[in-house]
Amino acid sequence: MKLDTVAGKKVLITGAAMGLGKLFAEQAVREGAAAVVLWDVNETALRATAAELGTASGAIHTHTVDISDRDAVAAAAESVRVDVGDIDVLVNNAGIVRGNTYFWETKDRDDIERTMAINALAPMYVTLEFLPAMVARTTEARVLTIASSAGLVHNPRMSVYAASKWAALGWSDSVRIELGQAGHDHVKVTTFCPTYINTGMFEGATGFWFTPILDQHKVVATAWAEMKKGTPVVIMPWTSRLNKVLSGVLPLKLRDLFLNTVGVYHSMDEFKGRK
Repeated sequence: MKLDTVAGKKVLITGAAMGLGKLFAEQAVREGAAAVVLWDVNETALRATAAELGTASGAIHTHTVDISDRDAVAAAAESVRVDVGDIDVLVNNAGIVRGNTYFWETKDRDDIERTMAINALAPMYVTLEFLPAMVARTTEARVLTIASSAGLVHNPRMSVYAASKWAALGWSDSVRIELGQAGHDHVKVTTFCPTYINTGMFEGATGFWFTPILDQHKVVATAWAEMKKGTPVVIMPWTSRLNKVLSGVLPLKLRDLFLNTVGVYHSMDEFKGRK
């Protein structure tokens, strides 16, 4: 069933202080959400974003949360339930990316754990805090998880990031199927898989064959619209869908040759990341 608007709904967004998260929050405010809950580890940026959004709505709630810490997630979620009540729309947006080295050149092994904790485990723990109440109610509810096209094909110089996004995609779409099997059709799960976006997070990464760096505003507009429709998996742009299909049908050597030739396998060569 389609959700035309989040007006009157309670929306929670992780990684909400900047980038896509901030744009998702702006969209929720524009549509008249009853409450917009912002989670981020960056307290300064979070306060600034809340101040901007607060001029348009008095229903902004902020929580400084390190979502890599599941105890912190549980505590923040309990605070949300006390202050706001049950969440209707959850946007698992927070994510990080580290390095453009080959895996064996990894210097800080904590980067591995933190990448997996934030990109793969945190969406599970955050969703687990709010999904049971969504299931128990009969009102329309949504879970949107921002995965990545890196969860569709293999990519050198981002092996841990790719692993985290493969995990996020596999988990998210499995939960979607579980909800359908259990008859909870009022709760829809959407997994969004874009390529590189111009938020600064992937500064230095390059586009490849027919695949420019995506505009963040277009990305948010697409993800938001498809989330309300309840679209299961959204891949952006079309070339990522093509690469996924070809990766599944081509012999391994031809697959690698194709993805190397079109530039996928060298798209992280000059990656610098957000300063």
